[in-house]
Amino acid sequence: MRQNTLLRLLGGAALLALASVTGSYPAFAEEKAAVEDAKPFDIKSVDTFSGAFLAARTADVDRDFASATELYKIALQFEPNNSDVKQRLMITLLMAGKLDDGVKIAEDLKSDPAVERITTVVRAIEAIRKREYRSAQKLLAYDGPNDLDRLMNTLLSSWAKFGQGRPKEALAQIKALDGPEWFRVFKNYHAGAIALAAGDKTTARARLNDAILDREGGSAAPDTFMRAVEALARFEAREGNKQKALDTIAVGEGMVNNYTPLEALRKSIEEGKPQEQQVRNAVQGAAAVLFSIGGALNREGAEDVVSLYLQTARQLDPESADILVMLGGIAENLKKDEEAIALYKSVPEGSPMRRLSELQLGLSLASIGKVEEAKKHLRALIDVDPKNIRSYLAYGSVLSDAKDYKEMGELYDRAVAAIGPVPKRGDWTVFFQRGIAYERQKIWEKAEPNFRKALELNPDQPQVLNYLGYSWVDMNINLEEGLDMIRKAVELKPDDGYIVDSLGWAYFRMNRFDDAVTELERAAELMAGDATINDHLGDAYWRVGRKLEAVFQWNQALELKPEEAEIPKIKAKIENGLPPLKARVPAAADAKETLPKKTGPGTATPDKKS
Repeated sequence: MRQNTLLRLLGGAALLALASVTGSYPAFAEEKAAVEDAKPFDIKSVDTFSGAFLAARTADVDRDFASATELYKIALQFEPNNSDVKQRLMITLLMAGKLDDGVKIAEDLKSDPAVERITTVVRAIEAIRKREYRSAQKLLAYDGPNDLDRLMNTLLSSWAKFGQGRPKEALAQIKALDGPEWFRVFKNYHAGAIALAAGDKTTARARLNDAILDREGGSAAPDTFMRAVEALARFEAREGNKQKALDTIAVGEGMVNNYTPLEALRKSIEEGKPQEQQVRNAVQGAAAVLFSIGGALNREGAEDVVSLYLQTARQLDPESADILVMLGGIAENLKKDEEAIALYKSVPEGSPMRRLSELQLGLSLASIGKVEEAKKHLRALIDVDPKNIRSYLAYGSVLSDAKDYKEMGELYDRAVAAIGPVPKRGDWTVFFQRGIAYERQKIWEKAEPNFRKALELNPDQPQVLNYLGYSWVDMNINLEEGLDMIRKAVELKPDDGYIVDSLGWAYFRMNRFDDAVTELERAAELMAGDATINDHLGDAYWRVGRKLEAVFQWNQALELKPEEAEIPKIKAKIENGLPPLKARVPAAADAKETLPKKTGPGTATPDKKS
């Protein structure tokens, strides 16, 4: 089951509803704009309900939850019984990590039928945190129709039963939980974790084995899958089954290549270090439930709801490294790099996630302009563990951003040496990035073998197919093979505007202008607002005689802030158009690249040629 399907199925849950209103507020668009245009103000100076409420909602939309909570409190001073304001205050308190204060509002609203499901869950989580497990179990009783509510409440209730010393009943409750197939990985992991905490080794091994063999479930909920892998590996290591523990890690590595926490756990087990389970009690178990669901929902556009689950989980398990790292990743995606840095720094030193947090910390430092500090930080990580390939990819990303292609090439030379003579499939990205570094230095004789090696390791990688195919077409060599590669890349990623642009531009370079217009128009639809694509489309329009439209596209490209080197070229085209056609000659590749982004564990977004 694909993750987007899972998201659709989960969409009606109580906590999803709780966070869904933290998005935009169309009815207040004009007022919000007015506040944004105003000068910064002192929160304490707000002296009307409307002023406080509007400013609070603006801060809410901007995800400034600390300011939002203070402003909602001021609004309540004017209208103490306003339930809408109380609801928003409860939400922002939870989003700001203030569970104690959020629970007080939930208690006040517990009789409000509009938010009863929400307040019930919040109160139950607080009861678990206080180890009032019987109260929590009563609150978590649920017979409604929503799958996610049923899954979450059942798992939380099972951990509450475990907290009461009733592990067999907890396991039976999970086993009896009926639901769609995507329930399976969640049920198996949490049943395994409860069995481990209860000392039921047979059940623990069976359920965790079922979890890590569920590849479909692992794809839908990779963070829960990885927790299962780590739990089983630690269990087998403690039982003296070192090879079984390492084999378990290998299963996880088969799902996510170069996943730093697994590499750290493998090293720890190989060195015979003592292994402690991440979830050892009911409170940590409840945090794991919230983490499981938050992780399954974690994707662009769902930041608020995921943050809500994770912030609540963090209150239950403050030192959970994977919760901190995921929150850091969300902060990065929202361009809150200082917040991300603080989260990464808070990951405990001894955690297998520490290395990953250090890598992301380096990337965040570069994002806020501290490039030299980021370089120093990432170089130190490579020196400490020169076999860790993710360290090279992280440092390479910083060098690529800085357009330091010479050092980038040297870095990936070291990475290839660290990989050794028998690279794995997942190492394709190292060769791809090394190829880019040499191509950017115009050393094609070194670039091309790396692109070919990347394709040998991963023959259907669309970014590599696109980059190599485009380079050939642009240099007027291997034209048909290059065009076939780009077409294949488009088939693999038909909605990638950069790759579709490559196909259109390849047609343009081959003087197939009608085909170029068709593809470049589609690329412009897919990637609205990209200067390079608009520039290319203008060129294609000119060649088919649509000169007014060409000039319009070139002007659009200028407004979209192209690279400095392209500005005089575009201005010259606006002034004089394109020169008359002449015979094709080899030309240096002049396409743009989209630099690697910092993403989740085991992933790297490569450069794109357009």
